[in-house]
Amino acid sequence: MVSTFFKKRPLWLIVLLAPIWLAACASQAPLPEKQAEQLYHPISEDLLPSLSHSGQHTVGVKTLTITNPEHIKMGTGEKSERSLVLEMWYPSTVDVTTASPLAEYNNVTRLGTPFSVQGTAYRDSPIIEGKQSLPLIVLSHGYTGYRTLMFYLGEHLASHGYIVAAIDHTDSTNADVDMLKSPGAGFPSTLYNRARDQQLTLDYLTKENTFISSHIDPHKAGLVGYSMGGYGALNTLGACYRFTEDTIAAFTGVSDTKQSAALAKLLNSCAGGQHQGTSADPRWQAALAIAPWGNQHKVFDEGSIANIKTPLLYIAGEHDDISDYSSIQDLFEKTGGKDTYLLTYFNARHNIAAHPAPKAALNTELEIGHYFEPAWDSQQLNAINKHFALAMMDCHIKQKADACVYLQLKGNSNQAAKQGEKSAPWPGFAERYSIGMGWNHKQ
Repeated sequence: MVSTFFKKRPLWLIVLLAPIWLAACASQAPLPEKQAEQLYHPISEDLLPSLSHSGQHTVGVKTLTITNPEHIKMGTGEKSERSLVLEMWYPSTVDVTTASPLAEYNNVTRLGTPFSVQGTAYRDSPIIEGKQSLPLIVLSHGYTGYRTLMFYLGEHLASHGYIVAAIDHTDSTNADVDMLKSPGAGFPSTLYNRARDQQLTLDYLTKENTFISSHIDPHKAGLVGYSMGGYGALNTLGACYRFTEDTIAAFTGVSDTKQSAALAKLLNSCAGGQHQGTSADPRWQAALAIAPWGNQHKVFDEGSIANIKTPLLYIAGEHDDISDYSSIQDLFEKTGGKDTYLLTYFNARHNIAAHPAPKAALNTELEIGHYFEPAWDSQQLNAINKHFALAMMDCHIKQKADACVYLQLKGNSNQAAKQGEKSAPWPGFAERYSIGMGWNHKQ
């Protein structure tokens, strides 16, 4: 997880490259204040996966803060308040000719440089009239990240009739963590709070009185977790953590035996942070775990992974060296649900879920390494993620049989010729544009 950004360069190389570096910095000056970047370029929809196309609904977006006054503090085991900022996307009733401007998503890079990206949702527009009981989808970013890291998924799913809540995981965002002075400062909190934050978001939005709660189906929800969000999602869906004295020392810095035992008691929970029960909330009816972290360090109890019964799609890069692809394959094999899938991006590493890199992140490896894939275009990855996320949610939450067809795949997508005949592309993919992916389905 430590970037080569921190490696020292020889003086002769610095002197040689200084003019080039200065010119590059000058050409990538910060955007003018309040000018949002458009990260996506137009592509013919004929070439994109069919379920990546926007739905029938105009999308609204609002920011909401929720609070858990009964949160148990990791360091002391005492009750303390914990707040989360959510970005909420939803089908909207809005007259686009008179609507407020399209949403701009303001964030900072890993080194704290501010940036703004352009969305397609309308900020603070009214929720659609006459529509009740829309399924809720929770989005959970990695370490570090921010709630709009996967805004393309939030807007997309909302356009197809879902309410989407993306979490800013407190202590675990770009804004919270100083990646130069103390890059691991938020990691203990992340280990402890990730699954709890996911479950809190579902509980709060279905129980408390908010602007959107009356429109949320209290019985149907989906979950998308990326990296540490995937680590949390597996616990939320029923797996148990099994932190040992060694892993606690490695990831929290605590080596004192008594303190380590106390931390283990708090960390080693099941099913959304439970200590007295191991049953996942039955409202979770479909999930995506994208590049989930943790199994390579054996932080999950192996037997408990079989407790996951929720339909679950793992998405992973073939060369993921952060979460370790073979460890994700192992999770897939051990997951107990009757509908468990694995989508593999060939020649990809870990950065398969974020929106494309903003200009502010192009200057250093530490920052662009948060987004960049050497062999894949981020816009294409986003489109494929949209396609399969909608297929999972429509098939397993809305019970749409036509959506399930997009999950009934075999082998790889490359349309390799057999006996002189080229095979058909995967359902939903255009001829010649279904390439670079593998699929496993364990029934």
